[in-house]
Amino acid sequence: MKKTSIIFLLAIAVVLGLAVSMFGSLSSYETFKSAAEKEGKTFVVMGTLDTTQAMVYDPLKDANKFVFHALDKAGTPLQVVFNGTKPQDFERSESLVMTGFVKNNIFHCEKIQMKCPSKYEEDQIVVAQNPSAS
Repeated sequence: MKKTSIIFLLAIAVVLGLAVSMFGSLSSYETFKSAAEKEGKTFVVMGTLDTTQAMVYDPLKDANKFVFHALDKAGTPLQVVFNGTKPQDFERSESLVMTGFVKNNIFHCEKIQMKCPSKYEEDQIVVAQNPSAS
């Protein structure tokens, strides 16, 4: 083989390795426990709304603060603070995909994706995002 071919193959291998390492970590969901172990680092946590706990949203007091409790995919409960308006039909969501970080045992959510039931569409997804996070 020529030296240029070997160098070209090595360059392709390095680029592929970097792409896999960058995108591989973004595709997996974390739990509240694993996110708490790396406090302050942003993670994506999949879970459901904890209906046994009260939700707090008072648009007259602070329209950009919504507090609720969620259960991650392992069943661990944690308080979630979303600095944005409460998404419409939030209580009806089947699952939540929350992007944020844990600080002082509270999950600070920057973005919420909700999978909502619909009798017309199989997978209806609603996205709520903190306006200042863009």
